[in-house]
Parts: sequence; C-alpha cells; structure tokens
Amino acid sequence: MIRFILRRLLSTALVLLVVTFVLYLLLNVALDFFWDLRASTSPNIEALYESRRRLLDLDTPAIVRYFKWLAGVGGCAIGQCDFGIAWKSGQEVTDQLQGAIVNTIKLITASTLVAIILGIAVGMISAIRQYSGFDYFITFVSFLLYSLPVFWVAVLLKQYGAIDINNFINDPTLESWWPIIIGCVAMGLFWMGALGGSAKRRVFTFAAAAVITFGTIYYILASGWMQHPTIGLLGVVVIGVGAAIVMTYLSTGLKNRRVLYASLTTVVVGALLYWPLMNLFYYVDMNWLWMFGLFIVAIAVAVGIGLAFRGPDPWDTARTTSFTAIIVAVLIFADRVLQGWQEYSDDPAINNRPIATIGASAPNIDGDFWITNLDSFTHLLLPSIALVLISFASYTRYTRGSMLEVLGQDYIRTARAKGLNERTVIMRHAMRNALLPLASVVPVDIITMIGGAVITETIFGWNGMGKLFIDSLRQAELDPVMAYILITGLLAIIANLVADFLYAVLDPRIRVNA
Repeated sequence: MIRFILRRLLSTALVLLVVTFVLYLLLNVALDFFWDLRASTSPNIEALYESRRRLLDLDTPAIVRYFKWLAGVGGCAIGQCDFGIAWKSGQEVTDQLQGAIVNTIKLITASTLVAIILGIAVGMISAIRQYSGFDYFITFVSFLLYSLPVFWVAVLLKQYGAIDINNFINDPTLESWWPIIIGCVAMGLFWMGALGGSAKRRVFTFAAAAVITFGTIYYILASGWMQHPTIGLLGVVVIGVGAAIVMTYLSTGLKNRRVLYASLTTVVVGALLYWPLMNLFYYVDMNWLWMFGLFIVAIAVAVGIGLAFRGPDPWDTARTTSFTAIIVAVLIFADRVLQGWQEYSDDPAINNRPIATIGASAPNIDGDFWITNLDSFTHLLLPSIALVLISFASYTRYTRGSMLEVLGQDYIRTARAKGLNERTVIMRHAMRNALLPLASVVPVDIITMIGGAVITETIFGWNGMGKLFIDSLRQAELDPVMAYILITGLLAIIANLVADFLYAVLDPRIRVNA
C-alpha cells in the first residue's frame, strides 16, 4: 500500500511538473505583456517599455524564469510560499489566492451538496419508476438542464430570481393566479409520478400535493412572509416531525417504533432547546467556532438518544436520530439568521433589494455574525442555483444508470424472493451498491470545482478562482495564471487519488494490486 501511494505521488508530481513547465512557456509566448502600452502616446514610451521589462524580468530566458517561479512555489514546503506578483495591481498572488479560494469554496459547497442530494434522490426514484411518465419527464428535464448554457441561465436568474423577486417583495401584488395554479398542478403531477401506486393512491397523492403546495404559497403571500421571513418554533417542530418520519422510513421503516420514537424525541429535545439557544445567540458574540461546537453537541445528544432507545440495532437508531438532529439544528440556525432580515433589508447598502445579483458580499455592511451570514447567503443564492441546475442533471443520470444496473443483479432478485419488503431491498441492498460508481465521480467533481466555475463567477461578479483566472488572462498576468494552473492541477490529482482509495474502501472486490 505504501509503495503504491509513493509510486502514484511520484508519477503525478512528474506529470504536474511537466504540465506547468510546458504551459509556462506557452503562456510566455501567448500573453502580450505590453498590451496597455501599444496604444499609448506618452512621450516616454520607450522608458515605459523598459520599466515593464525590468518589472517582469523579460530579458531573462523563459526557462530560467520558470525555475525561479518554481523555487518560489517550493518555498511552500517551509511555509514561505511565493507565487509571484500580479504586476497590474502590484498585489502578491498569495493574497489574491486566499480570498479567491475562500469564495469559491463557499460557492461550491452549497451548490454541490444540494445537487448531490437532489440528484441521487431523483435518480433513484427515476430508476425505480423506469419507463413511467415520471421517468420520461426526469430524463427529459435532465438532458434539458445539462444542455442549457450557463450564461443564459445566469441572465434569466438575474431577471426573474432577483430583479422581479425584489420588486415583488417591495410591492407584493399578484396580477394573476394562473402561475400559482400551474405550479400546484405541476407539483401534484411530480409527486404522483414519484410515489406511484394504484390509481386511487395516485389521485390522492396528486390532490394532497396540489393542496399542500397551494396552502403553502397562500400562507406565504397572505402572511407577508416574504417581507418578514421566519421559521419560528412551530415551523421547527412541524418540519422536524416530518423529517423524523422521513428519516425513520428511509432508515429502518416506520414499523420500527423504537427508531420512530427516538427520532421524535430528538425533535422534542430540539424544540425544548429552541428558546435557550435563541437567548444564547442574542447574548453571546457568536462565530463559526461556536457554531461548530454546538453542532457537535447536537450530534452527541442525538446519538445518546438513539442508543438509549436502542431497538434491533442501536447504531441504526443513533444514525437516524443524528440525521434528524442535523435537520433540526439547521432549522434553528436558519431561523436565527432570518430574524435579521428586516435590519438587513433596511440597510442603505441593500436598499430593500435583498436578493443580490453580483458580488460575494455587499459593500459597507455593518452587522454582527448573523447579518454577515445573511448577506453571504443572499449573494450565494443565484450562483448556487445556476450550478445546481447543471450538476443536478449529471448526478441524476449517473444515479439512474447505476441503480438500474444494480436492480438487475441476482442478489436483488434473491432478496425479494426471500420476502424482504421493497424498502429494505432498495435502501439496504440496492442503494449502497448503486452509489459505488458515484464514489469515483463526486470527489473529482467537488475538488476540481474549487478551480472555479469560470462562467458563473464571471457573470455574477464572484471573486473566486475562476474569475481570478479570467481577469489574469485579460491583464496578461503570468504569475496568477500559473498559480491557478498549479492549484487546480494539484487538486485534480488529489481528487483522483481520493476517488481511487474511496472506491477501494467501499468495494472489497477492488484491490490495490489490481
């Protein structure tokens, strides 16, 4: 194993070295370092040219400059990284990278997690309902989303997801109910196709989904929720109970009463802690370290509740209560963030238009931890949706294809022949094996996305790695471009290593020597 790791690391290091060397020479030829001087009419133009040559050390051969750059990068081994300088702004590349990497990680974390969860869930249902109307619809939507140009989606999101929504928040009047009616019918058809069953059950599902959707939209409009959004204790309890039932059904089935009672108890504990936590949030200067500590405590309490209720498999119970506790904790956190909505909207920098269309944060926002996070979330909303729409399609197709292959295996037919119910066959036997191919896709997708969603970041003015790369190319700044290539190349190598080892861990048939 150690020999295999060392061999892989050595080979990938050589590949990265060759790639950076070749690209450095190509960029040195392709970039015009004097682009801003060529149209200049300054009387001392020759002196400006000479000053630029000295600044960029252009009189030194490109090969020598590459090894100078490589020596600076090698200083990272002793904590003294030197990626060069962005000559146009005079800023160190390391300073540019710090902000760009943080912004890109914030952007891809939310979008990738949502895309994975939705993609896997919808892909599994589509495979289970193979050749049904639902399956054909999801297949069509997946291919449609996968083929949509990102820049076009981004422009539509800016218009309808920000400008129109901000206008509606300031003047909440409806010109027609037809869009809402169509939306309710669409949700009814979606859930009817997803849950399937007999004709009577399908009609009931359609009616229930349509009525619930209409009731939710009516409540949002009638109560002024969009102007003063909140979840509240009642919302935490209602959504938490629903989450407990769903988590129990997916994990062990609702017939396992101990697991269901343990999950509901977790929701009750979360509800009892709602007001103490709100007081803590108000009177303590919160930060992410505090939030991480509270998150760990929530998981520990949930595991304790699960082990106390035990059941046929205590750790199955603990796993279910842990997922329920995560959902309840996120709801309480989101509720506290939303409580600052009015203060945030009234800020002169926001001017009652809270859904942002550009940038990673609003300038001159003066607020505490909660206002700052609310500002980050409103700026994350549109670019995250743009990335989710594209990634969701690929994860759905991967999951559907893998699930169909697994459902045709002999051991699935054997499990059904032994009398196992369909939930157990799908969740315990089929899903775990169907997710194996995704183990080699998801790490690569997540880590390489840190290289930046170039088009999305550029359109939304998000100062991440992708926008840094584009801006550096436009300014003919070689050092930032090379830093981008080095980091994304290194991350791609790490992603492939993680995917290989993760696949080997999950699938005992895979061996390193193979």
